[in-house]
Amino acid sequence: EVYFQNLSKQKQKEVMEKNGNNRKLRVCVATCNRADYSKLAPIMFGIKAEPQFFELDVVVLGSHLIDDYSNTYRMIEQDDFDIHTRLHTIVRGEDEAAMVESVGLALVKLPDVLNRLKPDIMIVHGDRFDALALATSAALMNIRILHIEGGEVSGTIDDSIRHAITKLAHYHVCCTRSAEQHLIAMCEDHDRILLAGCPSYDKLLSAKNKDYMSIICMWLGEDVKTRDYIVALQHPVTTDIKHSIKMFELTLDALISFNKRTLVLFPNVDAGSKEMVRVMRKKGIEHHPNFRAVKHVPFDQFIQLVAHAGCMIGNSSCGVREVGAFGTPVINLGTRQTGRETGENVLHVRDADTQDKILHALQLQFGKQYPCSKIYGDGNAVPRILKFLKSIDLKEPLQKKFCFPPVKDNISQDIDHILETQSALAVDLGGTNLRVAIVSMKGEIVKKYTQLNPKTYEDRLELILKMCVEAASEAVNVNCRILGVG
Repeated sequence: EVYFQNLSKQKQKEVMEKNGNNRKLRVCVATCNRADYSKLAPIMFGIKAEPQFFELDVVVLGSHLIDDYSNTYRMIEQDDFDIHTRLHTIVRGEDEAAMVESVGLALVKLPDVLNRLKPDIMIVHGDRFDALALATSAALMNIRILHIEGGEVSGTIDDSIRHAITKLAHYHVCCTRSAEQHLIAMCEDHDRILLAGCPSYDKLLSAKNKDYMSIICMWLGEDVKTRDYIVALQHPVTTDIKHSIKMFELTLDALISFNKRTLVLFPNVDAGSKEMVRVMRKKGIEHHPNFRAVKHVPFDQFIQLVAHAGCMIGNSSCGVREVGAFGTPVINLGTRQTGRETGENVLHVRDADTQDKILHALQLQFGKQYPCSKIYGDGNAVPRILKFLKSIDLKEPLQKKFCFPPVKDNISQDIDHILETQSALAVDLGGTNLRVAIVSMKGEIVKKYTQLNPKTYEDRLELILKMCVEAASEAVNVNCRILGVG
């Protein structure tokens, strides 16, 4: 990696041309929501910074374009990216049927976009249902797919979607050693897996905004101090919506009882989110003096808010992944992130039938400071990913190859195999005579040819070849396919 980074631009170009990339690599980055953009944006900035190697096309869909979710496509424009295409793909309803319909709508709209763009590779992130539509479209249209954050384990339907995208993707960028091992166990080609770390960590670990107090005051009020407020972010669990709504209700009750200033972010667009918003309004969260309820916080500001919070609570992947970089205490609720690797800053409340358990967790965690964790990255993911993109050989066959473990030979029989192995040609070059024989599988001589051995080397070769041709012609009649010498 260091070697590649130290190469001159000309040398890097030669590496690309060696792999068949004698033109700029056309990369399509598709982003569906505020969460995946935080992971994709660092890669997009890296691609944009090297126009001699890459052409970038940005496609925006999903909840980015919904007013109820703050039209977060605007932050992409503010980052000075040209959005090539906007696709309205979300069917409102926030239930299971709406999620399925949203995938279907995306599948209807994406082919025309991909036909126009004709990218060499599409970058897809994560485990959202929108991402499944992206990967399915690209795979069926013979477009190479680079999947970010494959191999991880969490909970809910996200696991199934993530692994389904893994099977569709041609290249993989994973964040942890365990995720890499999971991909290998899933029979993915090790040569197409890059252990890079999480791209968002490149920004997290370099974030040194000294004016964080103005950000805290803007979102939580002038009288709030660092380490004296809570950030809450909870999403529905699509495989158990009723239980997740009940746990959200208990969480809000516990936060009200805990009596600390709290920033509550609205849930994502998954099935069940509409019911969760109703719970918030039923409890008066939007008008409660201790709460600030918001639909979206720009990622740069969100980093500062969680970095200086007394605690983060909820079931967002951000809590068990990014927040560990700051050592902020986290309370992870329910099963949505059950399988994630976490640092020691995370306290799990896997189930709760009363608010007391959550309240007790808040009392244990609030205000603590843990060691910073780098499980998910070291801040250098983007250079690795750009190098990986440059190394992709566009001449390689598009068809994926899976590295299946060895299995026992098939015990069923095949007529061609039986016929081709039931007899052989045997040749004897020594002694007084030259001999060629057709020998059966049982060792019986089916037919034998014998000639006196000529005196000269050339005559011997000529005669033995003549005998072999004669025997081979006859051997075809008895389905002989193997030539044995000895």
